Amino acid sequence: MTFSPGRYQVSRKEASEPPSGGSGGRRPRVMIIYASAGAGHDGASRELARRLRERGLRADCVDLADIFPWGLGRLLRGTYHGMLSRLPWIYGLLFSIGGNFSRAAPITRALLRPVWPRVLRMLPPDTRAVVSTYPVVSQIVGPLRREGRLAVPVITYLTDFAVNPIWVSPGIDVHCAAHDTTRAEARALGAGEVRVAGRLVSAGFRPGAEEDKRRARERLGLPLDARLALLVAGSWGVGAVARTAAEIARTGVAVPVVVCGRNTALYRRLTRKRIGPVFGWVDDMPELLRAADVLVENAGGLTALEAMACGLPVVTYRPIPGHGRANAGTMTRAGVATWVRRSADLGPALVRLADGAEGQRQRAAGLALFDTDPAAVVADVAHGVEAVSSARKPVPVDDPALVENPVAVPAEVTTGLAAAPPRRTLTRWVGLRASMAKKRIGADEPGADGGNRPANRPDRQG
Repeated sequence: MTFSPGRYQVSRKEASEPPSGGSGGRRPRVMIIYASAGAGHDGASRELARRLRERGLRADCVDLADIFPWGLGRLLRGTYHGMLSRLPWIYGLLFSIGGNFSRAAPITRALLRPVWPRVLRMLPPDTRAVVSTYPVVSQIVGPLRREGRLAVPVITYLTDFAVNPIWVSPGIDVHCAAHDTTRAEARALGAGEVRVAGRLVSAGFRPGAEEDKRRARERLGLPLDARLALLVAGSWGVGAVARTAAEIARTGVAVPVVVCGRNTALYRRLTRKRIGPVFGWVDDMPELLRAADVLVENAGGLTALEAMACGLPVVTYRPIPGHGRANAGTMTRAGVATWVRRSADLGPALVRLADGAEGQRQRAAGLALFDTDPAAVVADVAHGVEAVSSARKPVPVDDPALVENPVAVPAEVTTGLAAAPPRRTLTRWVGLRASMAKKRIGADEPGADGGNRPANRPDRQG
């Protein structure tokens, strides 16, 4: 298993061959494509890769930022970070457009089409499944699967509770959702197979006893007898963190303990204010969560899931625009978090969740998210392809059967695995028109055998 920011390296021979055919007795490989946009997506990818390795598969992670040419991926990541940190209303506006403009997803797929050859060249020939943990990735690998260029199943792991339309792409074989509420949202947006398949956090995140809480507070230098509200804002420390910390302190019912992540400016500012204990980047997050009584967060990200795995109730307060607000609504409907919308309600909510029956119900709902393992779904799909790959022959890209039924996995292994029904998307229309134009000017020469390029064959000119 490999995981690091940086491109997954394959040999020239691997890059020139599509992932099809038998494995020669080697363990099947799963390729996980994530995006280094905060810790949530890459954290889920890292944990999924670790669990797949425990199940006997090989698993590798690739950063989308390193697939885009000319450093464009890093530029987009920096722009995203800048919007969240300085101009969150612009990010909220763009998120709203993506969620309400019906052509946003097809236009996204059309714009991403030039990246297809780079993605295909990145996949080693022994790949048995591809997993997307980021919505833009799904808009690349879904169409590749749909059009027959990718001959192995594609799985989208929905890292967010709320499902934006950009998450849903034609050609995805299986979506792994956090909760029935998430599943319903995905299905309403046109997703085909959606399975409620648990969440991915490290094994170190688990409930602790009262004695564990006291020991953690002693080691971290935290108040032993006060009610502690742990305030987090992701690895980038974005949002109204300082304001929220001050409002928690003013309630008089809890001491704010703030984690600033990698936001050093926020850390210095809060340290000067002396509102409560302040941490920068925390390496032992399980211990800090066990020391707290309630978590206050603003995005519905990875730390919220880690808190749920530790049996800690979650409050969403002043959520960031875009996915923060969307996740707040879905998590509240699912019963795994409480969205506090007014400052006057913050103190009573902290008390109810830390000490009351409402907090107990929320703890139970949060812990239930971890009863199943998404790695089991991915492993079953990968092993299913392994079982039939040696008997399957390459299928031409324009074979109608490939478009109608792209999944070649035994039914007893992946019951219900199916792609969305064929639809004429803007991406396919543009590709068809471009292909016709090439033929008219004689640019598209047939192969040596007069046939078509086999499925999954990368375009070496891209």
